[in-house]
Amino acid sequence: ATIGGRPDAPDFQQYVERYAKSGPVKGLRQVLHVASTPPGHCLRDDFVRGVRLLGKHRLNFELTMRPTELLDGAKLTERCPDTSFVVDHCGNGDPKAFNPRLAPEMKRSCTADEWRRGMDALAKRPNVVCKISGIVASVPPGQWSAQDLAPVVNHCLDAFGPDRVVFGSDWPVCLLGAALRTWVDMLGEIIASRPADERTKLWSANAVRHYGLKIG
Repeated sequence: ATIGGRPDAPDFQQYVERYAKSGPVKGLRQVLHVASTPPGHCLRDDFVRGVRLLGKHRLNFELTMRPTELLDGAKLTERCPDTSFVVDHCGNGDPKAFNPRLAPEMKRSCTADEWRRGMDALAKRPNVVCKISGIVASVPPGQWSAQDLAPVVNHCLDAFGPDRVVFGSDWPVCLLGAALRTWVDMLGEIIASRPADERTKLWSANAVRHYGLKIG
């Protein structure tokens, strides 16, 4: 489980200690792309202290943030070198930024180059893993193909390498764009040409290792 929480909350230490020895709890997430968390929120001193505390308890922190603020996320990972991070939903990369045909009249969350710069900065940090998930929810249902998602997926896979990427279903939010089976099939199509061992790492092996799971 990845549970919710606020690293800058006054009682955060007690909250973390309550779950730190619970085997199923592997990390914590705070959604940062909401109005109550302005740009730079994750770099506040009290927030950084909370994220460092997670590292002391061997818990990871999920970066669920606006794609325009990924460079802030990279700075956070630098300030918390002993904490493991997971970049959620491909850094909220927007397929529409790569292919305006998907939504010609729709405002895009960021440019493709801006997103790439942020993801590349995060990929340089050895304590960061990228979750391949979420992007299906941002495409118009029935109007996309695997090739529309491929630029986002492939950049993440190439930037982070085969050992630091994990699959995520993002169910049920993925239903905004497609059924879970469709998302799985489309991702399978995108990675079909990659070596079998790299595909296995993405689908399951990396997650087993990163989260310390016991299988069987």
